[in-house]
Amino acid sequence: SAYAELVRDDPRLMIFLGDYIYENSWGDELVRRHAGGEPYTLAQYRVRHAQYKTDPDLQRAHAAMPWLFTWDDHEVDNDPSSEQSEHLDPRFLLRRAAAYQAYYEHMPLPAHMRPRLDGSMQVYGQVDFGALLSIYLLDDRQYRSAMACTDPAKGGGSTSLLAESCAELERPGRTMLGSAQEQWLLQALGQSGAHWNLLAQQTLLSPKDDRVGPGRELWTDGWDGYPASQRQLLEALGRPELANPVVIGGDVHANIVANLRLDPWSDSPVLAAEVCGTSISSQGWAQENYDAIRPENPQLLYARSDRRGYALLDMNRRQTQVTLRSPQTVKTPTAPVETLARFVVESGRRGIRGD
Repeated sequence: SAYAELVRDDPRLMIFLGDYIYENSWGDELVRRHAGGEPYTLAQYRVRHAQYKTDPDLQRAHAAMPWLFTWDDHEVDNDPSSEQSEHLDPRFLLRRAAAYQAYYEHMPLPAHMRPRLDGSMQVYGQVDFGALLSIYLLDDRQYRSAMACTDPAKGGGSTSLLAESCAELERPGRTMLGSAQEQWLLQALGQSGAHWNLLAQQTLLSPKDDRVGPGRELWTDGWDGYPASQRQLLEALGRPELANPVVIGGDVHANIVANLRLDPWSDSPVLAAEVCGTSISSQGWAQENYDAIRPENPQLLYARSDRRGYALLDMNRRQTQVTLRSPQTVKTPTAPVETLARFVVESGRRGIRGD
């Protein structure tokens, strides 16, 4: 019902921020499972994409508007980093190449994004809409360093840990975007003359504390797991010559609205607005967990993980209006869709506020 209502809302553009498919069925409240098991080969990934494309509401959404894309992890496998899989599979690059080829074949992507002979594929880039808006689409998955302080029981995958317990987080040279993408992005932001600068990336950029009480707990798969890259990007967004920066993200299966600061636990200035949209249907972290950590995170204006849906952004020279839309349930295709909250980013003013 989210895709059907989204079409009725009649947006001019869809920006999809990753996990278009899942390689595996996930969550405690499954309605159905994928056909064919977990994909590893090109033929299997083609079947997975084809299964998703049988959704008539998704078909109508593709027909109704242009789409911009980046990917996250589940287009290939859970929690890979650069050339390393969660389970340290030595055949991972062959699997990734198959997944990338199927992704290119099934998504409306330009020819210059076709997979290269080495199996890589560049999806990051810039899209401009006149002088009003520049969109910077990032790839925070393909070029990142291996995750820090991995749990031996989890191979190379992500984990939650106390920041002070992991010196590897600050190891020189660790990167979220890779050096080439970082240099491109910093140059593009530095040269921008757009009225709005929209950074479209996969996950939550804002630093966050997932622990109630002393100490800071973080998740190593997100930007918090790559603090040097996180600081570099926040500093770039905070440059006074960059007009009206707004960050959008996904991945965490929750609606999160935040004022971005280098240090959310101090009086450091607000640098930009962030809107992290929830999943279209996948289950999220328990809402009581977000309710518990909200007092630890003053930068978070809104954190709702118990609802699915999408975010609408209405942008003009005066302001950007944000509307969070959600079906009452994802288990009934015709479930009513309602507005959960509205926010506003005013031109010339850093950050976001409730409407």
